[in-house]
Amino acid sequence: MKVTRLPGIHHDGNVVLVSGKAGHVLIDAGTSWYQALQVERIEGLLNGATLDRILLTSRRFPVSGGAAHLAEAFDGASVHIHPDGQASLETGDFFTTWANRYDSDMPRTPTSPVLPDELFLLGDGEIQAVPLPGHASEGLGYYLPNLGTMVVGALLPRADRPTRWDLPGGSLVDVVASLQTLRSLNLRSLVPLQGPAIRGKSHIKEVLDRHLSFFQTAVDNAGKAPTSWHRPAPTALWHTPISAWPLEEHEQI
Repeated sequence: MKVTRLPGIHHDGNVVLVSGKAGHVLIDAGTSWYQALQVERIEGLLNGATLDRILLTSRRFPVSGGAAHLAEAFDGASVHIHPDGQASLETGDFFTTWANRYDSDMPRTPTSPVLPDELFLLGDGEIQAVPLPGHASEGLGYYLPNLGTMVVGALLPRADRPTRWDLPGGSLVDVVASLQTLRSLNLRSLVPLQGPAIRGKSHIKEVLDRHLSFFQTAVDNAGKAPTSWHRPAPTALWHTPISAWPLEEHEQI
């Protein structure tokens, strides 16, 4: 089984193509802004093969906005999301998807539900849907057990950026629980919303512990981020630390 991360462009989240002997699955789709470019990138990796499914980590525009276009471009590949996110995508709701914050429409996107712990079999491996609410109630991670890899979307915006919980469907308590779930899996690779994959068991645990410490501070502060931190930008799905957190392992001090 092969996993290829297509780095996000501008506001787009990372798009991940998982290819196995029995098919090809895309995890997340980016915004609708660069969807034509996404098609070209994915076609170059498929080499004429069929894209079977598009799995979404949440309803948020940076991961879901391009799904309708990609599904049509790849001969009607089905789009899958947690049931809590289906109505938002199927009605093109630009409030709960956050598309309005990007001054964009949200394409209406037909979807199929993803059940907790549902498996998508690829012949020489599988993808398991893991409920990870917190940033959004429908938050899902996609776990590749044989590779020790998890794709999480906006629950972990980047190694150096903690997620927001104050968007529609968010919950600080659930963020903490979901990050604890990730920590318990002893992962070898963790693909966030944007930026490079976080690699190595010790590095992943260090990143998750740093995020958990921040969120515990917010819990102790009646559910609010520290007042010393800047207010997030209108389009930001994350908080930005005043003193920069390390992004990659070699930057740690």
